[in-house]
Amino acid sequence: MEKLLIVDDNMDIRQQLKWGLSQEYSILQAGDVQEALAIFKKHHPLVVILDLGLPPHADTSEEGFRCLGAMLDHDPNVKIIMMTGNNERENALRAIQMGAYDFYPKPPVLSELMVIISRAFHLANLEEQNRTLQTSLELKTPESGDMIGHCPEMITIFSTIRKVATTDVPILITGESGTGKELVARAIHNASLRKNGPFIPINCGAIPENLLESELFGHEKGSFTGAHSTVQGKIQYANKGSLFLDEIGELPVSLQVKLLRFLQEGYIQRVGGREDIKIDTRTICATNVDIAKAISDGRFREDLYYRVGVINISLPPLRERGEDILFLSQHFLNLFNSEHNKKVRRFSSAAISFLKSYNWPGNVRELRNKIQRAIIMSDATAIEPADLGGEPEAPPSQPATASITTLREARDRAEQQIILAALENQQGNILKTAENLGISRPTLYDLMKKHGLIYVSQTDRDNQT
Repeated sequence: MEKLLIVDDNMDIRQQLKWGLSQEYSILQAGDVQEALAIFKKHHPLVVILDLGLPPHADTSEEGFRCLGAMLDHDPNVKIIMMTGNNERENALRAIQMGAYDFYPKPPVLSELMVIISRAFHLANLEEQNRTLQTSLELKTPESGDMIGHCPEMITIFSTIRKVATTDVPILITGESGTGKELVARAIHNASLRKNGPFIPINCGAIPENLLESELFGHEKGSFTGAHSTVQGKIQYANKGSLFLDEIGELPVSLQVKLLRFLQEGYIQRVGGREDIKIDTRTICATNVDIAKAISDGRFREDLYYRVGVINISLPPLRERGEDILFLSQHFLNLFNSEHNKKVRRFSSAAISFLKSYNWPGNVRELRNKIQRAIIMSDATAIEPADLGGEPEAPPSQPATASITTLREARDRAEQQIILAALENQQGNILKTAENLGISRPTLYDLMKKHGLIYVSQTDRDNQT
């Protein structure tokens, strides 16, 4: 079972939380900061529920903040859920700025608290898996290069890279802009027998058509105005290595014929030249256009497509990569924290929701840029949706009371209110409350668990800070 540490000086609250949570988690308990830190360092729980008001200064938040800071210094990745009084919004927000995962007001409703705890464990486990993946050999192998991914689609792509790298078969990489097509091309080159040769990239869509032929094939001295010397083209520079033709779908049809001849015969002629020059290179192409439509529209030669796309690697858009979004986000958080000497500890729960729900039209490139900007501009320890260009998080509010639509719901609501009133009347004494209600103590515990009740007396609420 996963370990959950509950830090609260109120024994009744600790016992009631243990009663409600022990089937799901291995519960650790502490009543003060010293005991809490000793247990925390020994057992390394992923999630902590921490009360702000702790002895010897239970009437202030001093000890709670001290404990929060000490735990985060020891393990910046721990998820700490602060338990606060209803009138403690300022302290709660300060705790979040320090690096707490979330906060929840007293008295807690067990069913709601369990959702927050479950999400905290889910995120903690994802981050732990990500750290493990980043240090594992799998992500350091030549076939993955600088790419990070754990979704089934990316695992398949890593396997394909490994299989095709040792051959010279032409590769066509397809995918939306920003999905990492050049990274795949470099990974193939780095895992190939040509890895000691040059890797020459050229973006066919970024160079004017009247210059592109010379850029690819080179030109002879005097072949056109301004050609003051013989210049070697990118294809020749890629001799004994790999040539990466990015955005090949933008290549003018007039040049597609010349490229096809090179791919078929292995020779080129410079612009203005007549000499056949033998080139030994591996060609990898990429595009973000719909090649089938481009062929249908007459913008791309079908015979060239079959020549460059013997093996087709299709990269999924980021929005379809599931938990990889969080893996990549944490990777970029660590990378840019180190690069810019910042100490942004985490993403807030609202930021995580934004990361997972946003459509990412710019894919991994957009994610990287947004996180880098957020880390540079942020003065807090947690990244919020607004830092990523999303909507600011709305202030937390108490859940609205659900309307009662059935007799059973009305009966449950009445039973809940009677138990709460009895607990208040007996100042939280479980035994006396059970006697007052005419039921056994275990039955009272069962009813409290059924209704998600964790009782905090009015005196305790008044003393919370």
